[in-house]
Amino acid sequence: MVKKLTRKFMVDKKTAAERVKKISPILAKLYPDAGVALRFTNPFELLIATILSAQCTDKRVNMVTPALFAKYKTPEDWADAKLEAIENDIRSTGFYHNKAVSIKGAAQAILEKFNGRVPDTMDELITLPGVGRKTANCVLGNAYGQPAIMCDTHVIRLSRRLQLSENGDPVKLEFDLAEIIPKKDWTVFCHRLILHGRNVCKAPKPDCDNCAVSKYCPSAFKPALW
Repeated sequence: MVKKLTRKFMVDKKTAAERVKKISPILAKLYPDAGVALRFTNPFELLIATILSAQCTDKRVNMVTPALFAKYKTPEDWADAKLEAIENDIRSTGFYHNKAVSIKGAAQAILEKFNGRVPDTMDELITLPGVGRKTANCVLGNAYGQPAIMCDTHVIRLSRRLQLSENGDPVKLEFDLAEIIPKKDWTVFCHRLILHGRNVCKAPKPDCDNCAVSKYCPSAFKPALW
């Protein structure tokens, strides 16, 4: 079997920042209402929905959460629920045991350490069970309106194809993007990349013929770079 080699490249941050300036207004015109797809009414609901979205589509999560949020209205409800009951209620989202442990543990920690309120800082959020930087950024950016960079699979893929970063690791990519995207645009730029990844720049094959930013993309029409 021939091992497929990953094409290596180095990113010049100044060049990447200029590329962001060129593609940002185009993406803004394409996706003027870009925002989080998960449905929620408060930070705690978004935290739960984001934990559920791991290895699961937002569409599936949005199908499950209305009944969940009607049954479990507060952190106390989740903390007091039996683990088996939570597992059964979230089973269709996949990895239900680990997710149930994380959700119940996060609810307990929020009650014990944060007086029942979802914290609004990165340092505090990542102390919650099952919450890493990706989940924390989703909550900060979409529930609390803070600048946040969410590195999901679409953002990782498009950042590489657009050569905004050579890093596929979400944490390293987050810090790379923070250097080249204006802070005020962090959250919305990520949402626009996500939508463009879903609609046009798909895996494994992007639709370069119908891509509005292809003229600024170093990988356009170059399968070796996909």
